Amino acid sequence: MNRVLLTNAYFYRFDPKQWRDQRPYPPYGTIYAASVLRECGFEIDFFDTNLRHSPDEIQPRLEAAPNYLVIYDDGFNYLSKMCLTRMREAALALITHARPVVDHILVCSSDSTDHCETYLRAGADFILLGEGELTLQELLTQLRAGTLVAADTLGIAYLEAGKVRKNGRRPVLRQLDELPDPAWDLIDMADYRKIWVESQGYFSLNIATTRGCPYKCNWCAKPIYGNRYNSRSPRRVAEEMKLLIEKHGAQHFWVCDDIFGLKPRWVQQFRDELRELGIQPTYKIQSRVDLLLKEDTIDALVESGLQTVWVGAESGSQAILDAMDKGTQVEQIYEATRLLKAKSVEVGFFLQFGYLDETLSDIHQTIKMVLDLMPDEIGVSVSYPLPGTKFFEKVQSQLDNKQNWTDSDDLAMMYQATYSPAFYRRLHRYIHKIFRLRQGWLQLRNSLRHPAQLNARGLRAILATIYYLPASTLDYWLLRRLENRSIARS
Repeated sequence: MNRVLLTNAYFYRFDPKQWRDQRPYPPYGTIYAASVLRECGFEIDFFDTNLRHSPDEIQPRLEAAPNYLVIYDDGFNYLSKMCLTRMREAALALITHARPVVDHILVCSSDSTDHCETYLRAGADFILLGEGELTLQELLTQLRAGTLVAADTLGIAYLEAGKVRKNGRRPVLRQLDELPDPAWDLIDMADYRKIWVESQGYFSLNIATTRGCPYKCNWCAKPIYGNRYNSRSPRRVAEEMKLLIEKHGAQHFWVCDDIFGLKPRWVQQFRDELRELGIQPTYKIQSRVDLLLKEDTIDALVESGLQTVWVGAESGSQAILDAMDKGTQVEQIYEATRLLKAKSVEVGFFLQFGYLDETLSDIHQTIKMVLDLMPDEIGVSVSYPLPGTKFFEKVQSQLDNKQNWTDSDDLAMMYQATYSPAFYRRLHRYIHKIFRLRQGWLQLRNSLRHPAQLNARGLRAILATIYYLPASTLDYWLLRRLENRSIARS
C-alpha cells in the first residue's frame, strides 16, 4: 500500500492557443506534492500530462498496479485555475482509466474544489479542498495504515451514503520554508528544453515564491491558496534558482506568483541573495501597479534580473476599476509603465472587457491607455465568472449550461453584457490589430531616425502594417455595425 501514481490534468495540446505559443512549463504544484509524499516514504511514479497527446497514455503506468492515483493539478498555473472544460474531461478520463486498477483515487485542483460532486460521481474517492500537501500527506498515511476516519480529516470532500460531505478547510501553510524543495528530478527536462529552445531560443522554467493574494478584486477566484499571502524566504528561492540554472540549464524564469514581492523588503533581500550566490537570472513576474510604485521596488527588481512584468491593468476606465474592486488608479498604470520602460523592462497588460455596465466610453478609455503607453504585449479577454467570486454571484442567474470556457482561447461571453458576444469577439481582434499597427508605425519612425538599429524583428513589424492597416479599418467598421445592432436590441 505504498505505491502512488501521481499525475496532473492539464494537456497543452488540448489548449490550441497555448500549444501554438510553445512555452510549456512543468506542473510545479504537482512536483511539490511529490516531494512531500516522498518524505513520508511513498514510492512515486509520475505521469506528467503537460506534453502528452491523450489521457489514454496513462494506461502503461497503471499496469504497474499502483495503490493510489493522485491527480494533483498545478495550482500556481493560471491555466489550471481557469477550470477549462477540456481539462475537466481529461481528468475524468484519467479517473475512468484508473478506477478498475487502484485502491483509491484522490483529486486536488481548482476545478475539483469548485465542482467536487462531478469528480466524486465519476469515481474519485476523495477531493482535496484548497491547498493540498498536508491533507494529501495525512490522508495517504492513514489509508496506508488502515486508520482513516474520513469525518475527522480536514480539507476533504467525499461521498457518504450517496451524498457529498465536505469537511472544514485545513489551516493554510504559513511557514513555506518547512516544505521540501519540489521534486524536479521527476520532470523530463529534455522534452521541455527542446520545445523552448526551438521556439524561443532559450530555456525557461517556473518557480513560485509565495502563495495566495490578499487583494479583493471581485472577479478573481482563489480556490487553492485563498485570500492571504505567505512567502518563502529570499534565500530558499535564490537557492532553487541556482539549482535549476546549474543542474538543468535554465536561462530564464517565470515567477508564477499571483503577486510577486508584496512582503516589505523581500525584493531587496532577494536581490542581495542572488548576488551572494553569484547568479544572474532573468525572469518575468506578475504584479500590481500600486505595489511597483512603492519605495525602490522597481530599482531592486531590475538589479535582480527582472526582464518582464505583466500587470493587471484590466481597464483604462476608473469607473470599471472601481466596480471591480481593483484598488488601483489609472494614473498608477501610466506612472508604473513609464518607469518600467525607462528601466528597459518589458511590460505586459492584462486587459478585460465586458465587465458589468461597461460603456463604449470605458472601452475607448482602455484603447487610449494602450495606445498611449504601448506596452510590449497585451493579453485581452472578456470578464469570466468564476465560482466563489462576487462577480459570479452577480451574473449567476444568467448562466446556462456553459459556465466554463472550453480552452483559454474560448472567450465566450457567458452572461448579458452591454454589447453582444459578436461585438466582444470583434473587439478582441480589433485591439490586437491596432496595437500591432501602432507597433509597426513606431518601429518605422525609429528606423528612419536610427537606421542602424533596424533588425529582423523590427522589419517584420514594419511590413506587418501592410496587413494591419486595412484589417483594422475593416474591424472598426464591423464593430460600429455590431454596436448599433446591440443598441437597437436594447
